[in-house]
Amino acid sequence: MSYRAEGRKTPESGFTIMELIVVIAIIATLAGLVAPEILRNASDAKVQAARAQIEMFGLALESYRLDNDRFPSTDQGLNSLRILPRVGDLPRNWRGPYLRRPVPVDPWGNAYRYVSPGRENPHAYDLLSYGRDGREGGDGEDADITSWGESAGQ
Repeated sequence: MSYRAEGRKTPESGFTIMELIVVIAIIATLAGLVAPEILRNASDAKVQAARAQIEMFGLALESYRLDNDRFPSTDQGLNSLRILPRVGDLPRNWRGPYLRRPVPVDPWGNAYRYVSPGRENPHAYDLLSYGRDGREGGDGEDADITSWGESAGQ
């Protein structure tokens, strides 16, 4: 049994529609402020991961060159850092594998571009990722990440 004083109303439990709308508006505003920052950090992390992978490939390519007096050819590609090449001028002193794991794709799922001798580095190699869009050029996350530190074609 419920007892209440004559003429007094008991408060109802729960929230009014207006209170729910205010709470949802506050949550949406906070999400709108925080989400872009989180997404920006995620895209920055992908760019940094691509740079780190290019640096890792550079170290492996230098080890290959020290052993074989030249870099792998374009046809031999980055896979020659994992397995003995079977095409082109075969290496004389291959002591690989120079990478412990298979050659990864870039953080956006595209293959890294390797050219040797390079257009930008005719006595070495060009190694790059075209970024999120997978095409030459671009800004932000679409910008090229290269072994020589500039966008492709600049």
